[in-house]
Amino acid sequence: MKIAITAHGEDCQATVDTRFGRADYFVIYDQEKAAWETIANTQNLDAAHGAGIQAGQLLAKTGAGALITGHVGPKAFKVVNAANITIYSLGTESGTVQAALEAFLAGKLSPITAPKP
Repeated sequence: MKIAITAHGEDCQATVDTRFGRADYFVIYDQEKAAWETIANTQNLDAAHGAGIQAGQLLAKTGAGALITGHVGPKAFKVVNAANITIYSLGTESGTVQAALEAFLAGKLSPITAPKP
């Protein structure tokens, strides 16, 4: 499974970005390959509207099965769920991408079952 984490930087030592739609990057860990990849979310950084929807569409193209982030709005939530990506919350935590992945793999993160308004 691929696990996507919203981030301020391009690698696993970057700080987690608790925003979904306007996150700088999606840092993705592929469990099967034991490899990292990074997708820039630059087209949404300054979007006036629809950043969450566009970010959700971008994420869906990566084949991710899980997303770790802080906040997902209602429209983005629908797009991500429609792509069969399970969303996990870090709340307001903002450690490293690596720490977020480790928390996920240890079963310490809870799935988000409803969007935040």
